[in-house]
Amino acid sequence: MISEPGTPTLDQLKVFLTVVDVGSFAGAARQLNRASSVVSYSISNLEAQLGLTLFDRETTRKPQLTEAGRMVLAEARRVAGGIDSLRAKSKGMLQGLESELHIVLDTLLPEERVVDALTSFREQFPTVTLHLYVESLGSVTRLVMERIATIGVAGPLVSLDGIEKEGIGSVRMIPVAAPSHPLAIAEENLPGAGREHVQLVLTDRSTLTKGRDIAVVGTSTWRLADLSSKHMLLKAGIGWGNMPEPMIAEDLLTGRLVKLEMPDSIGGDYVMDAIYRTDSPPGPAGRWLIQRFKDQA
Repeated sequence: MISEPGTPTLDQLKVFLTVVDVGSFAGAARQLNRASSVVSYSISNLEAQLGLTLFDRETTRKPQLTEAGRMVLAEARRVAGGIDSLRAKSKGMLQGLESELHIVLDTLLPEERVVDALTSFREQFPTVTLHLYVESLGSVTRLVMERIATIGVAGPLVSLDGIEKEGIGSVRMIPVAAPSHPLAIAEENLPGAGREHVQLVLTDRSTLTKGRDIAVVGTSTWRLADLSSKHMLLKAGIGWGNMPEPMIAEDLLTGRLVKLEMPDSIGGDYVMDAIYRTDSPPGPAGRWLIQRFKDQA
């Protein structure tokens, strides 16, 4: 009958990993500031606990991992990594650092700003788990109000009690259409020309901007729930609409979309704010992220 393996100690795993990384028992002893006999004893006890031979000590001068040793190595690194992560998160919490952060971003926030902020955040706070939501218009604020997200990056909204705002810049919006669209072909668009054609408009899934249209001039509108659908239909020649300039820069260069010259719809800056509840201000990681967005602007 095969007996059950024992339970190794964290110290035994640490000694085992050090021997593997340094390449010898003597080197591990020097690095750990222990006697070589103590290192050898720890490895022997670990092998006894597991019932496995971890090193080939007979055929080579330097200890070489056996097949069982290689298996144990992978698991030992995983355990050690988990302990290091636990200690780092515990240290962060003792210092007031959040263990996780829920953020919601406006879909109009340029991709390069999102990538820059979140890549830098991961490097700065590797122990903080990030939960990301992407919404549009009032839905960003709704998630913050309902405490689903701690921080939001939202477009222009009416002031709300209990919500703090900090400016983080803006994104340029311009009216565009496919090159085959009548507004793109016309030599000149008179005031009101946009009302004669379908305007593609991003709709708000929340009730915070109910009855309020932003940059809508068309009398015939298609309301879309996400920006990618709007982008797709614009390139297909179905309607015209305002789009964030960074998102369509390549389309303008290649001619898939053209900027419309319309005297009554010239586009403009879509101002953005970092928002959070007054009674739930962000911690150190959240504050850092807001500052990153500010620095980008």
